[in-house]
Amino acid sequence: MPLRKRLLNLTVLSSVCFGCANATVYGPVISANFPDPDILVTPNVTYAYATNSGNINIQVATSYDNGTTWTLLDGVDALPDVGPWATVNSTWAPDVIDRGDGTFVMYYAAESPSQQTHCVGAATSTNPLGPYTPQTQPIACQTAGGGAIDPAGFQDVDGQRYIVYKVDGSSLGGGGPCGNANGEYSTPIMLQMMEEDALTPTGDPVQILDRESQDGPLVEAPVLILHNGTYVLTYSSNCYNTDLYDVAYATAPSVSGPYTRASSPLLETGDDNLTGPGGATPTPDGTFMVFHATVNFSPLTRYMYTATISWNDTAMSV
Repeated sequence: MPLRKRLLNLTVLSSVCFGCANATVYGPVISANFPDPDILVTPNVTYAYATNSGNINIQVATSYDNGTTWTLLDGVDALPDVGPWATVNSTWAPDVIDRGDGTFVMYYAAESPSQQTHCVGAATSTNPLGPYTPQTQPIACQTAGGGAIDPAGFQDVDGQRYIVYKVDGSSLGGGGPCGNANGEYSTPIMLQMMEEDALTPTGDPVQILDRESQDGPLVEAPVLILHNGTYVLTYSSNCYNTDLYDVAYATAPSVSGPYTRASSPLLETGDDNLTGPGGATPTPDGTFMVFHATVNFSPLTRYMYTATISWNDTAMSV
């Protein structure tokens, strides 16, 4: 069937551009459940990817006007095969990078039956739309800590590749709407060095952030960028299924830290009439980002929004 006939056009409430002078939040730009969105900018098309929905493991949307309007590709699964180590229907928080050699790498989290936790894996494709071919083994599982989720790729100025991810301690119990209400478990953000292929981990992961009292039971959804010589780690804290969920960030002079938290969240409930904003992914140049916000708690439904980003030295605002 021609691609055009498979497109599901969605209502866009506002417009946005990567270079807009005023930092503003727009949306929803995808009025369908599209949580934990990722953004990939290519010369002619901008892509967004999201957590599984229905029988689609990884959702895909496209924009042909630099993120102004978006089209969800109805029925298109960028990752129809999640890999021999994983099971379907629990594929979370994808992140796609352009490796620069004609190959695109997708990082994702999926349930591992053998580990009985989520693990972080990778898949490759020569087409941003996929289908992506998974690696036969995951990159990280962190089984004792509760699993590994929310991976995102990063390449430093010297060419060194990394991924960041969350150790999912909040999956171990502790009560509350998303686990760990008693604060028993750690949910650290880890930095893992990768080989040039962006698929093979090298060395041991390094912890660069963990939850503090203001974060509630967890920190998660890390994304790392470099802006004017400063490493910027965006992340979310508190429970994803409550109105306490937010987008926060921390900065560091070195990729491995130490990271200093901003004094207040980048986005939280009430800002721009949003509820529970989170799962943000900024573009590598730090000018634009996609994120989700909750429009319904039962069933949990999160639409995609966009924002332009302003900077005052190392301070972000939207």
